[in-house]
Amino acid sequence: MLIAYEAYIAQKNKIHGAIIQLAQDYNICRQFVYILLQKFIEFLPLVFSTSKEIEKLSKKEVIKSILSYRFEGGMSIAAISTVMKRQRLDYSGKSTISQSLSTIGALLPSIKSIPVDKDFKITALLDEIFIGSSPILITVEPKSSVILNIELAQSRDGKTWSEHIDYLRLNTKINIINTVSDEGRGILAGIKNTLPMADRQPDTFHAISHRLGLWVSNLEKKAYASIENEYDREAVCLSRKTQKIFDKQYTLYIEACEESIKAIEIYENFSYLYRHTIKQLHPFHSNGEIRDASRATKEIDTALELIESLEHKKINTEIKSIKKILPQLLNYFEQSKKAIKVCKSLGISDNAIKTLSLAWQWDKAVIKAKNRDRKTKAKQQRSFYLESAKYILGDRFESIKTKVFDELDNIIQASSMVENINSILRPYLDRSKNQVTQEFLNLFAFYHNHRVYQSGKRKGKTPMEILTGEKQDKDWIELLLKFIEAENPSFFI
Repeated sequence: MLIAYEAYIAQKNKIHGAIIQLAQDYNICRQFVYILLQKFIEFLPLVFSTSKEIEKLSKKEVIKSILSYRFEGGMSIAAISTVMKRQRLDYSGKSTISQSLSTIGALLPSIKSIPVDKDFKITALLDEIFIGSSPILITVEPKSSVILNIELAQSRDGKTWSEHIDYLRLNTKINIINTVSDEGRGILAGIKNTLPMADRQPDTFHAISHRLGLWVSNLEKKAYASIENEYDREAVCLSRKTQKIFDKQYTLYIEACEESIKAIEIYENFSYLYRHTIKQLHPFHSNGEIRDASRATKEIDTALELIESLEHKKINTEIKSIKKILPQLLNYFEQSKKAIKVCKSLGISDNAIKTLSLAWQWDKAVIKAKNRDRKTKAKQQRSFYLESAKYILGDRFESIKTKVFDELDNIIQASSMVENINSILRPYLDRSKNQVTQEFLNLFAFYHNHRVYQSGKRKGKTPMEILTGEKQDKDWIELLLKFIEAENPSFFI
């Protein structure tokens, strides 16, 4: 109430930056401050009414506030308690709040977050998030971002992963026909034991970019350091006092020159071969044609052999690991063919499909790019191909683009969606000082699966809506309260 009141006064007095300051002071997001402000405005007539006495908030209303503070506001238990005490609400003790959330989480196994009543054939991303030394096993559907199962585990071995996958497979109508994961032994054993008929796609990011990407920067730094050393040796030679000293320093200078030449050559050759390898992972050529998997595999294999010839021991160790999974690395190219086949059924020209395919591919590059210049280039290329597609398709552009992009999104080559969920989950864990329980993860999964995305390509939809194609009419808190009442009718009494 205090936060809402301060926000109301600030807005009424047009105090610039006050909302941001409140968010920082109370360690909450700006959106949540606006939610509180809106609620305050709605309750103003009741607060200042002289005709009726204000009724005490029911336990259900208090629980709704706690859930909103915890997940929409991202507040810690201690912060929620402080705010509720200022609002003079019941159930405001830290232990009471914690126990209430824990009880709700215990009623809500993560499997309940996906109440689907028809068969679904999906691709599943399997990965591990770590909280301290404890692993959190997570399975996600990539297009919708629905958390299918999330589990705080004691181990991440094959048996634990098998049980994790079986729990999902045996308790839902979801049929996992394809999996994407890194090369973790436990994950691979779990997939092999429980999903022997499912296709598997190695995570291309972990397979190549994660293993080799850092070496581009490392070798560049080493090359610059060698050049700097060469300049230093040259300066020493030029400041010689005797011929004897000059001869000695000149020898060191020549050695420094040879080292810098070698460092530059290794950096330039590795950088070129690495980028050529990454290029082969793109489903489409620069002309929009589908890349041939067998040819791309040969290109990658040749590039890896040339990198090995640079004779860098640590890099060559990584190359050996990559070669082991190379035969399966480009399995997703088959999905590219299927996607394009569906796109051709939309009744548009091959030129339109190729142009939209390149726009989609550059859109992925925008998301992946960390370097500012690379991101700017990717945005420019995406805009170019989108404008070209607009010219080709005219009034049909928006509807066709949506359908083509949606189909191309079935091309899954990495488990990066899990990293996105990790970035959403991590702030809650940080505010809880890494004290996490299975009950909290159950609640988080329900919140994530039924909350509305506020930005990005999923804006205005919930993960469950995207997965099922069915409209979600109620807010996630209302859905949760309904579930609680069904499981434990006496909870709110």
